[in-house]
Amino acid sequence: MKAVQFAQYGEPDVLQVREVPDPIPRPGDVLIQVKATTVNRLDLFQRNGSRPVDKLPFTPGLEAAGVVVKDSQGFHAGERVMTTRASEAAGGGGYASIIAAPAESLVRIPDGVSFEEAVAAGLTASTAWGSLFDIGHLKAGERVLIWAGSSGVGIWAIQFAKQAGCWVVTTTSSTAKVSELRQLGADMVINQREENVAETIQNAYGVNLVIELVSTTLQTSIESCVQGGRIVLIGNLGGQQATIDTQICRLKRVNIIGGGLVHTSTENEQLILEMIAAHAVTPVIAETLPVERAAEAHRRLAAGQMLGKIVLVHS
Repeated sequence: MKAVQFAQYGEPDVLQVREVPDPIPRPGDVLIQVKATTVNRLDLFQRNGSRPVDKLPFTPGLEAAGVVVKDSQGFHAGERVMTTRASEAAGGGGYASIIAAPAESLVRIPDGVSFEEAVAAGLTASTAWGSLFDIGHLKAGERVLIWAGSSGVGIWAIQFAKQAGCWVVTTTSSTAKVSELRQLGADMVINQREENVAETIQNAYGVNLVIELVSTTLQTSIESCVQGGRIVLIGNLGGQQATIDTQICRLKRVNIIGGGLVHTSTENEQLILEMIAAHAVTPVIAETLPVERAAEAHRRLAAGQMLGKIVLVHS
């Protein structure tokens, strides 16, 4: 089979198409012919060595959508499936043309949802759902701040929070993305380069929940909360260090929750795909490229100019 791998850390050009042995399914695995995957920021960090992998050469790809090759573990040949745990598969991640993935990680792709749409939801939608509901316990009528609205997680968190009947404010550093984020459902979009985020939100009565994707903005998140607010810390797009005023945090009784590596359950991932099929939420795909052009896709994601996922397809 073919796989896009890197055998050493470095710039995008270390990604090379290689012929590699087909994976051998383990007990509990399902063999899948991969049709689509996406590029996530972690792929870039793994490739450049800032998040070293266990062994080289390495096949990236955190999620994968494809077709079951033969009957196994209750899945039937020809069924369309998706996993957000492709990194746990035998044969490598979604940049590989065939993987053997644990059956317990698979969800079925409903009719009317393409492979590209399924992976464009994938891990980012799973993380958004888990952060809002599993960890953040968001309820209808609450107010939520979602940092970095144009990020993969941000795009889904906005849509899920609106579907849950909440008021949503999000941030961007690009004037061009303001209207796009409003179209996704955001009630308020703040350009963090031009406005004081905490002041603007407090003038709008504050928020009950913050989905913190930046980390260096933690103090602003605390200031944006109402009394007893909750902050789910799931990303550090701005860096790993933050300084906060513990007095404000203490007096407001703000609960800061470390989200860890957030996945929701496969049952909820199945529900997300059903919501896509029902047109309740919409995957945002910035671009679709052949997997052989993965290096180009890495460069485009690093540039950070697009809204939505870059999808890689296997021919």
